[in-house]
Amino acid sequence: MPITNQQVGGHAFLRQMYDDSCFPDREVDRGKAILLRLCARIEAERPSDLGTLYALTQAATEEFNLLEREFVMAGSGIETAAREWICDEFCFVASAYGFTEADAEVLTAGRDW
Repeated sequence: MPITNQQVGGHAFLRQMYDDSCFPDREVDRGKAILLRLCARIEAERPSDLGTLYALTQAATEEFNLLEREFVMAGSGIETAAREWICDEFCFVASAYGFTEADAEVLTAGRDW
């Protein structure tokens, strides 16, 4: 399903991670794909409240938890800066879909990174 939100469509997800050579592009690509799938789910399911949005972001957070292992196996990891960058992307997504009051910590609650 193509993304219809123009703000999301023009956004360079995880740009800082692509710009930092310690993060393998292959794993960053997978992270970007997680975020794009989250956007597609939001567009398909159209959550009407924060609780429903948080359920969707928790599923994406679980995918990042699994991806953390891939980063480690590639000699990298989701460390402090990357953790902040990823959380910023979750906040961007929430805001782009009208959930400006979303709590950054709740968006990625359950993260192992």
